[in-house]
Amino acid sequence: MKVFVSVTLGAALALTGAARAQEKYSLSIATGGTGGVYYPLGGGMANILSKYVPGLQATAEVTGGSVDNLKLIATGKPYIGFSMADAGQDAYRGEDKFKGTKVPLRTLMVLYPNRMHVVTIDGIGITKMADLRGKRVSTGSPGSATEVMGFRVIEAAGLDKDRDMKRERLGVAESVNALKDRKIDAFFWVGGLPTAAVTDLANTPGIKIKLIDHAETVAAITSPPMLFCPDAASAFAACRRMVASRPSFVVTSVTFASGRCGAVMMLIFLSCPTMVRCSIRLWPWRQA
Repeated sequence: MKVFVSVTLGAALALTGAARAQEKYSLSIATGGTGGVYYPLGGGMANILSKYVPGLQATAEVTGGSVDNLKLIATGKPYIGFSMADAGQDAYRGEDKFKGTKVPLRTLMVLYPNRMHVVTIDGIGITKMADLRGKRVSTGSPGSATEVMGFRVIEAAGLDKDRDMKRERLGVAESVNALKDRKIDAFFWVGGLPTAAVTDLANTPGIKIKLIDHAETVAAITSPPMLFCPDAASAFAACRRMVASRPSFVVTSVTFASGRCGAVMMLIFLSCPTMVRCSIRLWPWRQA
C-alpha cells in the first residue's frame, strides 16, 4: 500500500509541478478547539502532508471553529479548513454571520457526520429543552458552527437565546470544565463521535452525564427545505436537511491552485489508515 501511495502521489505531484526540488510552500489547516474533533484530525492531516509532499510544510491551527475557518479561507491565503454544512452554506451565500460577504468556496471532500449534543449532568434538573429557561448555558465558542446551530435549535425550541438564559460562549473543553465546576448548567456542542471532551465528562467519577433530547426541533429547523445550489453549495444544501446529523467538509478558496488541491486530496484519501492512526495518537481519551 505504501508503494502504491508513493507512486500515485508522485505522478500527481509531477503533473502539477509541485514536486520541483526548489519549491517550498506552507499550508495552514484551519481546525477548531483542542477539545474537539477537528484539531486532532487536522494534526493527522498535517503530519501526513508534511511527510509525503515534497517541499510542503503543513500546520494545523487552533481556531474557534467553522466560522473562523471560513473567514480565514476568505483571505485567499493557502488555507484548507474544516467546516460544518450550515456554516459553509451561510458563507457561500453570504448569510447570517457572513451577511454581505460571500466566501468563494470549493468543497474538497466530505469528512464525517456531526451530532448535536445538548449536555448537562444529573442533579441540575434539566430533562428537556424547555428546562434551559433561566439556566446558565454555553452555546459554543465565538466563530464556531456550534454557536450557529445552537442558536437555531434554541429558537426552534421556542426559547430566546438572550432573554431566556444566561448565555456563555465557551468551546467544548471549556464547557466541560465549567459544567464540572457547576459554573454552567448545560452546554451545546456539534461534533463527531466520540468527542474527547464529552467522553472525559462521561468518565468523570461522581458525575452522570445527561444528553437532552431535541428531536422536537427538527421540523422547525428544516422548514422550509433548503434549495439545492450548484458548485460548492450543492453539497451543503443537500445535507442541510438533516438536523441531528450535519456533515463536515474540507473546503478551500478558489484562489488555491486546483492542481495542488488535487494532489493534496489524493494523498489524504490514499493515506486514510495512516492519518487515522496519527489522529488517534493525538486524542487524550484514546491514551487512557
